Amino acid sequence: MILVTGGTGLVGAHLLLHIIESQNSGMEKVRAIYRNNASIEKTKSVFAFYKKEKLFQQIEWVPADITDVPSLEITFQNIKTVYHCAALISFDPADENKLRKINIEGTANVVNFCIAYGIEKLCFISSIATLGDLLPHEKYISEETEWNPEQNHSDYAISKYGAEMEVWRGHQEGLDVIIINPGVILGPVLDHKDWEQGSGQLLTQVKKGLKYYTKGTSGFVAVIDVVKIAMSLMESTIKNERFIVIAENITFQDVLNIMADTLHVQRPNTHASPFLMELLWRLDWISSVVFRTKRRLSKITAKATYTQNIYSNHKIKQQLNFNFTAVKPYLKSIIKPEKKV
Repeated sequence: MILVTGGTGLVGAHLLLHIIESQNSGMEKVRAIYRNNASIEKTKSVFAFYKKEKLFQQIEWVPADITDVPSLEITFQNIKTVYHCAALISFDPADENKLRKINIEGTANVVNFCIAYGIEKLCFISSIATLGDLLPHEKYISEETEWNPEQNHSDYAISKYGAEMEVWRGHQEGLDVIIINPGVILGPVLDHKDWEQGSGQLLTQVKKGLKYYTKGTSGFVAVIDVVKIAMSLMESTIKNERFIVIAENITFQDVLNIMADTLHVQRPNTHASPFLMELLWRLDWISSVVFRTKRRLSKITAKATYTQNIYSNHKIKQQLNFNFTAVKPYLKSIIKPEKKV
């Protein structure tokens, strides 16, 4: 049996769908964990988006939390392989303790149970945020680029890096593992606020008439590519390696323009310079203190919007001979244009 943690998130939900489709009417059963019934509706909406509602019934749902050891003990019964997608995504410094609890401690729990129950292979969905920083003499960031602890990193990046250390610790104790480092994951934006992160957050802002753009660069990838690669690696003999999973390196300006054009709304037309972004994160901090609101922009995330990072996908393309989905047509296929009044 296959176990998927984080099955109510964007990646986990798509992973469940693709696993079931590939199993040819359920040759191997799949189990997913959930914390409340409402969260399952998010996964059901993904199956509905692809008109695969009947396949949803093949998931065995078990109430559990990766930070709750007793519930995980029940979850791991009769499991052979594990896809660990569960994580907290937040760039608010106030969430530091939650990030460490869920992302590091939760991953340690998953790894411990994998070892205890003799799991054949674990796939961990990490992030490009855990990769090293581009040095002046380097052209791109690869799997070999070293993490520099002296550099400033977001609490999210630190927590995911800590989670990776737990996975590598599991490998040292005899567990076969695969780590995937996706870029900004693009997927259908459904009616769930929990998914207003990454591309979902960008799309929401563009819909509302976002005026500003930045010229920073990052790696982008379709969620369907992330899950296809994860499954291919798990079904292969490849083990104990990490892979950057990005389709293209694109500027945030270009991505915002594609979104705006597809939605038939005005493109962001004012360049947010590094100076302006530095000012905005300070204003956001003041606002959060005065009005006790959640931070929307930290110092590190502000810097990321104008940093031009280039990521290499050479390793995964070479290993799997994988052809990535082109970003522009994929974005157009998953965005519903705004209706003209």
